[in-house]
Amino acid sequence: MDLTSLLIFLALGAATGWLAGAVLHEGGFGLLGNILIGVIGGVVGGYLFRVLAIAAGGLIGSMVTAITGAVALLFLLKLFKKTKA
Repeated sequence: MDLTSLLIFLALGAATGWLAGAVLHEGGFGLLGNILIGVIGGVVGGYLFRVLAIAAGGLIGSMVTAITGAVALLFLLKLFKKTKA
C-alpha cells in the first residue's frame, strides 16, 4: 500500500466514523476515534454483508458497507455501555 492509498483509506475511515456517529446522534469521536470506528466498521460491515450475501462494489458500495458496520458497532457499544452502568 503506497502513501496515497493509505491516506485515502484513513480519510474514508474518518468520514465513515463521523457519519456513523451522526446517524446515531453520538457526534464525532475525534480524528483518531473516527478513523478507528470507520476501519473497524468496514470490517464488521464486510462480515455482515458477506453473511447476508449482499454484494457491494465500488467506492459507494464500500462506503455503505463501512457505514453499516460502523453504525452496528456503535449500536453494540452503546448497548454494552448502558448495561454495564
